[in-house]
Amino acid sequence: MGEQNDIFPRPLTRKEWLLIEWLLPDDRAGYKKYRSLLQTLQIIGYGRWGEGDYILGEPDDIPDTTGPMERIFASGMIESEDGTITVSVHEYVAGQLEIQMTNLEGKNISDDFTIVKKSTYSYWKPGVDCPFCSKPVREVTINIAQPTAVLALCYNDNRVWLYDESDGVNHPIPATNLHNELMLYKHIKDPVKVLNWKNLFNNPKDFTDQDIRQAYINYNKVWHRISIQT
Repeated sequence: MGEQNDIFPRPLTRKEWLLIEWLLPDDRAGYKKYRSLLQTLQIIGYGRWGEGDYILGEPDDIPDTTGPMERIFASGMIESEDGTITVSVHEYVAGQLEIQMTNLEGKNISDDFTIVKKSTYSYWKPGVDCPFCSKPVREVTINIAQPTAVLALCYNDNRVWLYDESDGVNHPIPATNLHNELMLYKHIKDPVKVLNWKNLFNNPKDFTDQDIRQAYINYNKVWHRISIQT
């Protein structure tokens, strides 16, 4: 993005703040924490993908790009006059936080870019349509007692996310991982079904809410997101 010749460390520019901050609503505790991190940490260097991919930390930190990227915490898409811009915030781990801002058309993002539409899961709540395609989603209750937790499946976009009432965060859930757990739980061994994760979305009637709930519970044992109430 060519910000300030990318001299590090430095704070987020106004443009970078505008591209990222809307993913983190300050009226939800989980997102508010990350919003505060963006305001207090500084960009200390590039991430794994170079320009537009930055790592934030304390000014004297050295960016750690030795391992795989941390899981995405919040993401979204901005449709602007400059093109379609994808933005994401990764999980804060070991004092560092990675953010990404990419124009899918490969163009630079102007300082005075005009927003046409913004879409993200960060504001979603149960009972609301998919924030990207505006179509109804399937909701599977994971935790009934408060604070509740609801798994959402969008059959139009083939996306899955988990709403956690305790902090208001919508966690992206990899559909491939959930599908794997579903195949194991259902004892399905047919390679045509096992190797095609989109079977999770092909026919909603193939799997009951209980099937999907148990598959998520098994997934959560490895990739912890919430405390499960059984």
